[in-house]
Amino acid sequence: MDKDKIKMAINSLKGGGVGVIPTDTLYGLVARAEGKEAVAKVKKLKGRSQGKPFIILISSIRDIEKFGVKLSLADRGILAKLWPGPVSVAFNKRLSFRWPKNKFLVELIKKTGPLVAPSANPEGSPPATTLSEARNYFQNKVDFYLSNGKKLTGQPSTLIKLKNGKIEILRQGKYKIWKQ
Repeated sequence: MDKDKIKMAINSLKGGGVGVIPTDTLYGLVARAEGKEAVAKVKKLKGRSQGKPFIILISSIRDIEKFGVKLSLADRGILAKLWPGPVSVAFNKRLSFRWPKNKFLVELIKKTGPLVAPSANPEGSPPATTLSEARNYFQNKVDFYLSNGKKLTGQPSTLIKLKNGKIEILRQGKYKIWKQ
């Protein structure tokens, strides 16, 4: 990817912008998770149902603490086995996190802070697998588009909940987890 375009995307996100980038699973519609107006714009662009939270991409387990989540020792042990990787963890009805394995994405998050990153498509439409599909959905309504030049046809992340040191599967996705 073009370094100047990456720098522009980082500055845009830091300034409250919204964009489309390749994630570790699919193209994502991204904004800084701590930017309320940018997150509201993502919800509007997605046509997201009220109360349906976004998964927040993080660059380390410490990022979770910024959102007031306290992890038990048992939860930390489970996460050490699953992260980084294509597993999202729901901690309550509002907060779900994923620490991706993709180096580009982790470096981007280190520079911008945690990102909301739902798939790049309006709710009810198929996820964009190419940048041109994302452009068809959002046209000039986002601040930037980044591409790795690839078609992304990955599955969504596996979504789990941790409960008393056990894993509860909420959505089976890319990473196969067997019930404990």
